[in-house]
Amino acid sequence: MSNHLSIAVVGAGSAGMFTALILQKKGFRVTLFERAEQPRTEGCGILLVSDGVKTLDHSGEPDLTTKMVQAGSIARQFHFRNLKGKTLNITDSELNDDKPPSLLIRRSAIMKTIWEALDQRCFKGGHTVIEVQQTIDQVHIEFSNGIHWSGDMLIGADGIFSQVARHIVPERKLNYLGDRVWRGVVEDKHGFCKDGDFFVYARAQGIYANFFYLGPSDQGKPMTHWGFFHEEPIPKNRSEQQAKLKEPIPEEALKRLSPDAASLISSTNHDQIVTNWSFDIDPLPTLVKGRIALVGDAAHAMSSSQARGMTAGLEDAVELSNSIQNHTEIQNGLAHYNANRLPTVHKYQKRSREVSRKTGRKQTGAN
Repeated sequence: MSNHLSIAVVGAGSAGMFTALILQKKGFRVTLFERAEQPRTEGCGILLVSDGVKTLDHSGEPDLTTKMVQAGSIARQFHFRNLKGKTLNITDSELNDDKPPSLLIRRSAIMKTIWEALDQRCFKGGHTVIEVQQTIDQVHIEFSNGIHWSGDMLIGADGIFSQVARHIVPERKLNYLGDRVWRGVVEDKHGFCKDGDFFVYARAQGIYANFFYLGPSDQGKPMTHWGFFHEEPIPKNRSEQQAKLKEPIPEEALKRLSPDAASLISSTNHDQIVTNWSFDIDPLPTLVKGRIALVGDAAHAMSSSQARGMTAGLEDAVELSNSIQNHTEIQNGLAHYNANRLPTVHKYQKRSREVSRKTGRKQTGAN
């Protein structure tokens, strides 16, 4: 396919930015639109599994994978504990020469590494999609700031609350998984996590938690990521949902966790904590419509139970860019992407829900 195509990517998260990078390297004319004024680097820690690290090799950018590995900590051991802190099991991470290691890494480090490899002139911040239309030959986007864009193809990478996705699958709905979730990054002054450690506190009494080592900060201080999941009903009213996201972890819930783990969470500065409700979506019947395609959470948002979310989005980017490049007609390329990718992401989503149910998470239906 001609690399003179004009392609819009909406959403500058990991999937959107990586998609834009690969397409740039292949010579396509790419514009990366983002609702925020600056690239989206918020978030805490990520377990980027080996398949995700391997996918970075397809970026077309030399040394991108090496830089990513240098920015993170190699996952070496998974420790499973009960809420009181008693060890139930310890599993070694698979490390061999045939594939890259899984990484414990800050989301901001991932985004920064991809951003620095990108031709940043393609980025347009402060653009919120309000309307999408397409003809046989073009896609047209209208943004809330009055800007209009027209081109050959649109890629929706705008996350779980995707505006682009509703133009492909209008019936797409969020499914609440039953948890309010707090995540944070904190200086690990007492060595709770060592290099390569990932701790899982098994779900019980309506809570679940995890902790993992992120490596030293810019000041050389050891840093640990934590996540705390609290089962509770979600308010029906959106304003109430947003208000509750500003609240701290309920004290009685935090007390159910072992004192050393609870103390680490309590020592975290408020500005280093991110709070969300946990959602996924049902598998979509298609990822493509006409000249529009979906990648990342817009296409297949799932729980964190398998740590496949970011990896799946990176894989989408590679499959989509290759499909576009290897077909002379846009619709044929997108059809190839859809046929190849849909069964894989459906498998990921199914497995994610199965594991969530087995570990006791309560799903409370669509929102």
